[in-house]
Amino acid sequence: MGVHMVTGSDESILRAAVTDLVHELVGDGDRSLMVDEFEGEDYELRSVVDAAQTAPFLTERRVVVARDVGRFATDELAPLVGYLGDPLPSTELVLVGGGGRLAKALTDAVKAAGGTSRSTDPPQRARDRQGWIVEQATAAGVRLSAPAAAAVAARLGEDVGRLDGLLATLAGTFGASRALKPEDVEPFLGEGGGVPPWELTDAIDGGDTAVALALLQRMTGAGGRHPLQLMAILHAHYVRLARLDGADASSEAEAAELLGIKGFPAKKALTQYRRLGGDGVRRAIDLLAGADLDLRGRRDLDPDVVMEILVARLSRLRR
Repeated sequence: MGVHMVTGSDESILRAAVTDLVHELVGDGDRSLMVDEFEGEDYELRSVVDAAQTAPFLTERRVVVARDVGRFATDELAPLVGYLGDPLPSTELVLVGGGGRLAKALTDAVKAAGGTSRSTDPPQRARDRQGWIVEQATAAGVRLSAPAAAAVAARLGEDVGRLDGLLATLAGTFGASRALKPEDVEPFLGEGGGVPPWELTDAIDGGDTAVALALLQRMTGAGGRHPLQLMAILHAHYVRLARLDGADASSEAEAAELLGIKGFPAKKALTQYRRLGGDGVRRAIDLLAGADLDLRGRRDLDPDVVMEILVARLSRLRR
């Protein structure tokens, strides 16, 4: 008996992970006899529970897959939560996230049933993400050197849904005979994917205008972020710094308490505030306000040009 919860924000990676899990659970059995799958907006959880409570026929176990379980509200979960209180030993129940935020009642019930929970989202930290890519490559029969994994991570950015296709191509081209180098994978990487907001703000804070502009292009291009979304990201970043102005925070702990955040983000905010000073933060706020007006039609400028000017100016602010 087993209960398996699989979640993730990238649909392609999530589906691949569920496919692999179901394949593992079926093993050498007959999939047509073992697997019941529920997907779409029409199925009800009562049908899932009925399938899970049905004894296997001509097989040792049944595998029941329910997708997009996040679409069910707490009051709709009663049949499933009830089943998880006493699951059938011969059923492997696979609950797949999606459709909305998972209700706490469901995650608690899975935990109480002794189920496993797995997120397919890659790590946020660059070094951890490179390790994750190496693991995915190994599972796909591809050997990546550390520099090659770093190149893949940098080029894909947030667009990790392309990883499976890339690894399949590399496996078909090179196999696992040797560890691939950056020059081996470069021709297959394609355009750079979107990047998380903190990469842009880190580049701006570091004063690296060229890198900041390149990241901006990736966020508006492959990342698909609207200029007003980027304005909101930058506004939140500098408003956080503005809260430190005049507060005389002298340590990470004091900054964390003032900003309501913990650990490294508080340290980064305090470090950048010290770089800019109060005058620099106020100048940044003025630049943001001006760019916001330009985006809303004050001047006849292309929105992308407005954002490029803003990012370039912000990256040059120093005490």
